[in-house]
Amino acid sequence: MADIELTPQEQYKYDVVTKVINHEMKPGHAAKLLGVSTRQVRRLTAAVEEEGQEAVIHKLKGKVSNHHINPSVKHKALVLIKNIYSDFKPLFVTEKLSQNHAISVSSETTRLWMREAGLWKVHTQKSSKNTYHSWRPRKDYFGELIQFDGSYHHWFEDRYRDEDGNSEVCLLATIDDATGTITHASFSANEGVIAVFEFWKSYILKHGKPLAIYLDSFSTYKINHKAAVDNKDLITQFGRAMKDLGIELIIAHSPQAKGRVERLFGTLQDRLVKEMRLAKVNTPEEGNTFLKAYLPTFNDKFSVIPAQEGNVHRKLSETDRKNLNRIFSIQSERRVNNDFTIQFKNKWYQLLELQPTTIR
Repeated sequence: MADIELTPQEQYKYDVVTKVINHEMKPGHAAKLLGVSTRQVRRLTAAVEEEGQEAVIHKLKGKVSNHHINPSVKHKALVLIKNIYSDFKPLFVTEKLSQNHAISVSSETTRLWMREAGLWKVHTQKSSKNTYHSWRPRKDYFGELIQFDGSYHHWFEDRYRDEDGNSEVCLLATIDDATGTITHASFSANEGVIAVFEFWKSYILKHGKPLAIYLDSFSTYKINHKAAVDNKDLITQFGRAMKDLGIELIIAHSPQAKGRVERLFGTLQDRLVKEMRLAKVNTPEEGNTFLKAYLPTFNDKFSVIPAQEGNVHRKLSETDRKNLNRIFSIQSERRVNNDFTIQFKNKWYQLLELQPTTIR
């Protein structure tokens, strides 16, 4: 310890205490200068008289910290990060090091190691625009409002391509507004009416009917033709199905309005893509199987406790169950002519004279 040089602060403390020892300064004056109590000055004075300069040096100086991490652990972690987790964010890397490799360090330590190794750059926060967006409070009950959307993304990176060589796949997902829970998710080729019908039929059989669904103005959900402005009765196939089930549809007019599901896809595009890469999940079919095990873990980490206890999803009635296939079907209204014919997609169909329902 004797060969350790004093820092400027330690030298100042030593000089002040020396003046007290030489009766050039009173202990009370020294206490003010050093920001300690008079009793502490007397202790320092006695220690300096006995030990000399070493008395003003912290006892742990030059010693390895109790929280010191073995260099071999750091080396092992960096090798794993370079080989497996090079595009993971520090927090996500920290989770994987603990889960898969029994390396337990803080996310700040991981971030520091990655910065030192050139694997992570400090990201400056983007300056916010002057546009004002107020936060909408969460709904109170689970099932009161379900946010729904689809996200086209390279979910399986370069490990999957469809028959046309396209690697983009659509992930349909719902998030409960009150809890932030992903209530249902599945990979599909698109966000068309058939895929959406299959999604919501599965959702309703699993959870029941939510009070309301919050979604965007995509053509599957809302008629955007100019004729719809003057005719509020024009609805899509999806709108008709939800009306039959008594589920309210709320159309968002901006991405910010349904921010929770937008942020959800941002998180999934970062985490889910990498999780499926690690699990060697290569196709939408494998992805849907993977989601069944992944979503509970994701929800445990990111969901919150609702303001009010209770699930307000409504159970399907016997009539609902009986008509579910009919409700989730593409329906078109056509006029029956006097000769018992109807026209559909430029084709004419002849109805029999005897029908199960009365034709007027």
